[in-house]
Amino acid sequence: MISPTPPSAPPARPDNRACDQMRDISLTTHVNPYAEGSCLAKFGATEVLCTASVQRKTPMWMRGQKRGWVTAEYGMLPRATHERKDREATRGKQEGRTIEIQRLIGRSLRSVVNLELLDGYTIWLDCDVMVADGGTRTAAITGAYVALALAISSLEKDGKIKPGALQSQIAAISCGITPAGIVLDMDYAEDANTHADGNFVLSCAEHWIELQISAEQRPITASETAEMQRLALIGCKQLMALQQQVLSS
Repeated sequence: MISPTPPSAPPARPDNRACDQMRDISLTTHVNPYAEGSCLAKFGATEVLCTASVQRKTPMWMRGQKRGWVTAEYGMLPRATHERKDREATRGKQEGRTIEIQRLIGRSLRSVVNLELLDGYTIWLDCDVMVADGGTRTAAITGAYVALALAISSLEKDGKIKPGALQSQIAAISCGITPAGIVLDMDYAEDANTHADGNFVLSCAEHWIELQISAEQRPITASETAEMQRLALIGCKQLMALQQQVLSS
């Protein structure tokens, strides 16, 4: 009698991490001596420099609204990827992907800010990708939160705004469905071969601020979506703990 062949195990992740294991993460504050808030976010090989700059003005369309504003710009340095890319300023326009990501960063951070308490001020969050190895938008959001918190704290300490402008904490992480299964915090090698990928932004109250899930090779099921959210919750909680640690030091 021939024994049935046992099912083969799924292939390991490229760096042999467990499915619920993130890359080595670090958030380094005060890396820019001029910005009111700054943070270098490293997710594995990915590095994003996030700065928060305060301006004593608001956009023209906000005139008379007695509110402040939080907005973001995102970009990649020419050699952030395997091959050099021209600066978007050289080409004369931003790519659609760039516009999408910076809008995501801006609205994610605005969701936890009381803009009325920022009356008369704009905080610019500049997120510059120095090295791209997957997860740049989620690293940008996680690092930008730290930079924003530092900038708002500076305004409050100087008596320029009343306390309470920053109402909650947020972090962001990616998940995907890969040959190794459903995994947390994909690097570029995984993201390039994913069946589906998602980006998740979460508040400290465990409220979802944004979920972006895209099927790449096949439709995804409700149970797969739920597992991605479960892993994202694990990852965001770890990131928030790290954010709290660096902001309290």
